[in-house]
Amino acid sequence: MNSGDPDLNRAAPIIAAVRQRAPMVHCVSATVSMSIVADGLLAAGVRPMMTETAQEAPVVTSVADALSVNFGTLSTDAMDGIPQTVKAARKAGHPWVLDPTAIGVAPIRTAMARDLVASAPSVVRGNASEILALLGAGGGRGADTSDSPDTARRAAEEIAARTHGTVAVSGAVDLLVDGSSPGHVVRIQRGDPMLTRVTGTGCLLGALTAACAVVSHPFDAAVAATIWLNVAGERAAARATGPGSFRVELLDALDHVGSEAQTLAERGQDS
Repeated sequence: MNSGDPDLNRAAPIIAAVRQRAPMVHCVSATVSMSIVADGLLAAGVRPMMTETAQEAPVVTSVADALSVNFGTLSTDAMDGIPQTVKAARKAGHPWVLDPTAIGVAPIRTAMARDLVASAPSVVRGNASEILALLGAGGGRGADTSDSPDTARRAAEEIAARTHGTVAVSGAVDLLVDGSSPGHVVRIQRGDPMLTRVTGTGCLLGALTAACAVVSHPFDAAVAATIWLNVAGERAAARATGPGSFRVELLDALDHVGSEAQTLAERGQDS
């Protein structure tokens, strides 16, 4: 069965696999975005788990299926817990996603993000300024970017080559680079500007990417997660009257897109 949307057709098998597996994703996330990340994952059919202390997070992550690390409102607990949690996730063989939010100017998070690149994240996801800052260039104002994804392409390719993973650069046109296949780059022009008017949608994308990486190659996971959130964002914006109603509609749309993808995948197997 073809939905008439080539992007959704492409992502459907991975989205359907996520819905069937219902993976548990351990999220080290920003305080201001924990709610939408948890609710968004649940709407997508994923089980969220959140803790960041050095005493608990490394132990907890061992029973999850994937790890999503977002610096967000970096706390002392998270600063102490993240390196050990990443180490535990890698030891368990779990995919993990690094979202180096707001690096570039802030000294602690910037140094930590650069160190964590050496731990070979499955996917690095950030805006163009954050990706550039990982290599010591650029840096936006907080979580805002002052660069376009194409400006960061060379930096993304270098990081992907180092990690042998995937780098996803978000923007009006998302740029995804596959470190396991040099030169393999995909651009996705989907979504709606309303996604930038609700706190935490980028954090949610990182966590959704981690969920998709449980059932697929990291590059395909990043592509599928990007399509999933952006298609949901388009549908939510069509129904919303403002940022508040958009947040609610986005949760519903994540569920609806997931269900539609399941139907597409099932009918594709039968044909």
